[in-house]
Amino acid sequence: MAQITLKGNAIQTIGELPAKGTKAPDFELIKNDLSKVSLNDFAGQRLVLNIFPSLDTGTCAASVRHFNKEAADLKNTVVLCISRDLPFAQARFCGTEGISNAITVSDFANGQFAKDYHLLISTGPLANLCSRCVVVLNENHEVIYTQQVPEIVDEPNYEAALASLK
Repeated sequence: MAQITLKGNAIQTIGELPAKGTKAPDFELIKNDLSKVSLNDFAGQRLVLNIFPSLDTGTCAASVRHFNKEAADLKNTVVLCISRDLPFAQARFCGTEGISNAITVSDFANGQFAKDYHLLISTGPLANLCSRCVVVLNENHEVIYTQQVPEIVDEPNYEAALASLK
């Protein structure tokens, strides 16, 4: 289990992120139109998985905006912004914010993505939400970069995540 903090208070996740060099676990997430999307739908493409608790927080919204901006310049790369927010809320946020380069997807149905990637928060006031993480996958969907943000109110290291794609 990984220990992170929320405003300086210790909270934990159910495990550790997938290790660099390993094959990413498959997933099935829900798109804004309620259709399902899986890892196999992105065959041959690199993926940036921007994972966070909820779009209703400033830091989470900032990370989606930042990765949306960067995604426009990334070749053969898809940015997925993943939370347990309802797809309707994600769609509303994207419409309001003009998010068009990153794709928001939800793990609301069963939380299996958060469990399989070992990033589900298990203690504290955010229990059962996703912790703030970035996981980058190459074209073969092998993990090439991970970051579990140690303080959940902090933004991820965008530069390091994007540098892993070069």
